[in-house]
Amino acid sequence: MPELTPSNREAARRIGISETALRKAEKGERITREPDGQWDIDKTRRRLTETADPHRSPLATPAQSDSTPYARLKVAQLALKVEAQRLALDESKGKLLDVAAANAAIDEIGSTMRDALLNWPARVSGLIAAEISVDPHLLQTILQSHINDLLTEAADRFDPAGLGGDRATDP
Repeated sequence: MPELTPSNREAARRIGISETALRKAEKGERITREPDGQWDIDKTRRRLTETADPHRSPLATPAQSDSTPYARLKVAQLALKVEAQRLALDESKGKLLDVAAANAAIDEIGSTMRDALLNWPARVSGLIAAEISVDPHLLQTILQSHINDLLTEAADRFDPAGLGGDRATDP
């Protein structure tokens, strides 16, 4: 049968904490009274132990400190703080890039290379045609066809069908 008491003072004494600590825990919603307004001593002690700060509470034991929800929360909080510090350090060292700026730079480089390749047949077809004694227009057309095939193949490799995202032009 559960050990019940309606008194804050008596509940605190049986649990082994101060009445003020009991009131603060109730106000912070770490513990609650039974529906009839009484304290269930075992249930309240267990709940206080689960939510106790192992460094401050007399109820927390070192063996329990790793398994309580509070301890897991503190570890997670520490991990997030360490990660935030690492990111701040990487940012101050210039190791982080803005995704939008990086994408814009890659697009600029890619379009410059594409334009250079597309203009190359017109620039060199006359010189090559003179060296091998063929029609310059025919040579330019052949070179242009092969360059277009190369660019199409490269575009398919870097942006496979269905993965274009915002770059894809849907009809």
